[in-house]
Amino acid sequence: MFVDSHAHVDGEEFDADRDEVLERAQAAGVRAILTIGTGDPQSGNFERAVALAEKHANVYASVGVHPHDAQVFDRSASERLLHLVKESSRVVAWGEIGLDYHYDNSPRDVQRAAFVQQLNLAREVKLPVVIHTREADADTMDILESEYGASERGGVMHCFGGSYEMAKRALDLNFMISFAGIITFKKADELRNVARRLPLKRLLIETDCPYLAPVPYRGHRNEPAYVIEVARCLAELHNRKLEEVGEITTNNFANFFRITIA
Repeated sequence: MFVDSHAHVDGEEFDADRDEVLERAQAAGVRAILTIGTGDPQSGNFERAVALAEKHANVYASVGVHPHDAQVFDRSASERLLHLVKESSRVVAWGEIGLDYHYDNSPRDVQRAAFVQQLNLAREVKLPVVIHTREADADTMDILESEYGASERGGVMHCFGGSYEMAKRALDLNFMISFAGIITFKKADELRNVARRLPLKRLLIETDCPYLAPVPYRGHRNEPAYVIEVARCLAELHNRKLEEVGEITTNNFANFFRITIA
């Protein structure tokens, strides 16, 4: 069995065939999916993700303001997030949050401020965090170490693309490292070398669908059923059977998020 630890199946890209997508995931052996409620706090994205998780027994939700939208993170947004977290047992994480210096859709100082505030909120409600970082690895890790190091729940480095040294810093903070389809890309040798050096007991697999479809599906809309290709790549890197990696990463997910997977 497998788990997609980071997906956006609540997004509009799946409005036309969401049920079929979830059925294909189930048929492929994907037993749980974490859908990420993110975006403009006024858009209803948070609520949509939670509603999907409450409708499907194998779907869980995470909610948080992405760094792209940090400039609209305010007291109202934090209150809405806290309400959802406290009212729904299906919300198992806070995120994705972090820093994105590639697009700079929000000013960097605003991103950092929203990041710190949300780390504090997550610690307050005792939820792990899901971290997005792009071209901001140094600042991301410095903030995590200074503002979140004492957290008992840790978090997930989503769609990891950093160095081995960065991964080690994250592991020291009680974080899991999650790999997406990028690890299967032809030019991702350096990332594969990092994944090979990390212990399987600290790894997760994800799609980040509808983005980043793995080989052999590159160029197509990604979906949770394709997470098996990420597991297949990790299995080759660690010289393990596909089924073993599926079982290990599924157990990692269940234990880390404190849920039971049927």
